[in-house]
Amino acid sequence: MNEQNVVLITGMSGAGKTTAMGILEDMGYHCIDNFPVQLIASLGKIINTEPDPRYKNIALATTAMDYPKFLQYFENIDVNIHIVFLDASNEKLLLRYKFTRRHHPMIIFHKAKTLEEAIELERDMFDALSEHAIMHIDTTKLDQHELKSMLMEKLALDSRRVFSISFVSFGYKHGVPMDADLVFDVRFLPNPYYIEELKKQTGDDAPVYDYVMSFDQTKEYVRHLKNFLDFVFTQYKNQNKSHIMVAIGCTGGHHRSVTITNWLYSHYRDQYTCYKSHRDKKVG
Repeated sequence: MNEQNVVLITGMSGAGKTTAMGILEDMGYHCIDNFPVQLIASLGKIINTEPDPRYKNIALATTAMDYPKFLQYFENIDVNIHIVFLDASNEKLLLRYKFTRRHHPMIIFHKAKTLEEAIELERDMFDALSEHAIMHIDTTKLDQHELKSMLMEKLALDSRRVFSISFVSFGYKHGVPMDADLVFDVRFLPNPYYIEELKKQTGDDAPVYDYVMSFDQTKEYVRHLKNFLDFVFTQYKNQNKSHIMVAIGCTGGHHRSVTITNWLYSHYRDQYTCYKSHRDKKVG
């Protein structure tokens, strides 16, 4: 098996490619940003012929315009290719560009006249391409530490691949996580929001957790959910899938979804490598 590893970092401009490249560099990858696609054959020759250890693990960041050419080339040479697709909401991308005052690539290359037009054009270009990504990361609400944890879990050079699960709670009124593999709705469960003494607490607090878990429909639901997840986790693991994200949603992301997410994490953490986060717990 070839030990040459190439990571392609792509996705929406402003979604964090530069940040991801910095993280991969710290992880031991030889990172090259904005590498000219016209020189890709020369790079491939170096990767396959040079004994220099710097070229054993390479990470390249590429735009929507060049990504298909990079993908086609590396899929046809003797390397292990890993693709990471970074995304964010249009609103977040607009805010990031306005904050940094940088120019969008689509504007620089005269393919769009406004930032809004540039973002929509780039998203259209990626619609047919992002399905190839082995790792799809929505950075809308991620900080650098969280992005680093996700990249290290998937692409660390000094650890063997293990099957891991991320359990994430969210509120539907803030949108469904773009990078979720499985989404479950728990808005039918009794809502602690309408109990005055529980309203300002969350599923991390014992009174809310105990309230949600006390109902027969909750107990029946987690029993069915557990049976389903037991089956699919085994199938994913047998198919060598390395990571899956399970998202649990309620209305606001404070009470019911946090409770069920905590229950799932506690149940599965001794069987698998598990992570949990509560995306909207602190959102007003």
